[in-house]
Amino acid sequence: MRKQAWLSFFMVFLLSFGMLLPASAEQKLNYVEPGTKVEMEGKFSFTVPENMVYLNKEDTIKMEQQTGDIPTNDEIGSVLPIEENQDWALFMEYVDSGHISDDEQNEIDADALLQSYKDGTEEANKQRKPEEQFHVVGWNVKPAYNAATHELEYSMLLETESKEKFLNYKLQILTRTGHVSFILVTDQANLEKDKATLRSSILKNFVVKEGHRYTDFDAKTDKVAEYGLTGLILGGLGLAAAKKLGFLALILAFAKKGWILIVVAIGAIGGLVKKLLGKKNKAAQNESDEDRPSA
Repeated sequence: MRKQAWLSFFMVFLLSFGMLLPASAEQKLNYVEPGTKVEMEGKFSFTVPENMVYLNKEDTIKMEQQTGDIPTNDEIGSVLPIEENQDWALFMEYVDSGHISDDEQNEIDADALLQSYKDGTEEANKQRKPEEQFHVVGWNVKPAYNAATHELEYSMLLETESKEKFLNYKLQILTRTGHVSFILVTDQANLEKDKATLRSSILKNFVVKEGHRYTDFDAKTDKVAEYGLTGLILGGLGLAAAKKLGFLALILAFAKKGWILIVVAIGAIGGLVKKLLGKKNKAAQNESDEDRPSA
C-alpha cells in the first residue's frame, strides 16, 4: 500500500470500529461555499458547484488526518456534497511530473497491469494478518485514454477477506507540466451516478488555464516525465523503477489514496461535512436570533 502499509491497515480497523481521533485532536476545517471561484497552483481555477463545498489544500490534508488517511502532499483540494442523500468524496491532486507523453495510448496492456496488481497485492498480504488482507477482483473500469481531452480513467475493484467490495475511481488529466488527478471515493452501486456528477458539475467548473494545457507543451523548454501512461497507472513509477524493482514490487508503492483506507473512511468524511455545516447553520441561526427584535 502507500508509504506504510501496516499503519494504513491499522487505521482501517480503528475507523471500522468508529475509533476516530479524539475531539481534542480535531483541527478546525474551513470550507468554501458554492459559487465561489478559487485559484490553484497558479495553473487552475475552480468554481464550487451548487450543493457542494470545497476544502483547500491545507484543510483537505487536515480532513485526511482526522479520518485516518495518510496525505500525499500533492493535494490541491477536495469537494464534498451537501445533500443528505449524497455519499461520496472527491479529492484533487496535482503532480508536477513533467510532460507525460501519450504515445503509448494504444499499447496499454490492461491484463498485464491487472496481473501485476494481483501479484503484488498477494505478496503484500503475506505481511498482514488474515483479517487485514484484501484482494484484487479486477478492473471495475479498465484503463482508457481519451486523446481528444487528454484524460486517463480507470478503477480497480477489490474486496476484503469478508468479501466486502470497495473501489476508488480515478480520472487523470494530462497538462503541460504534469497531471491532475480526480479521485472519486464511492461504492460500486453509485459509481455511474457519481461519475456523471463528477463530469457534469465538477469537471465542468475546473479550468486548466491557458499556457498550462497539454497542447501548450514546448519541447524546447519543458521538462519531460520519465514515464508514460502505463507508468502513470502504476502510480507514477517509470520504466527505470520497473526494471529495478519488477512489477511485483511496484504494487507496494502505488496505492494512491490507499484503495481500502479512504473507502472505509467515507462515513467519517460525511460526518465531518455534517458537523461543518451544522456549525455553520447554528452560527447563522444565532446571528438571526440576535437581529430579531425582542418582544
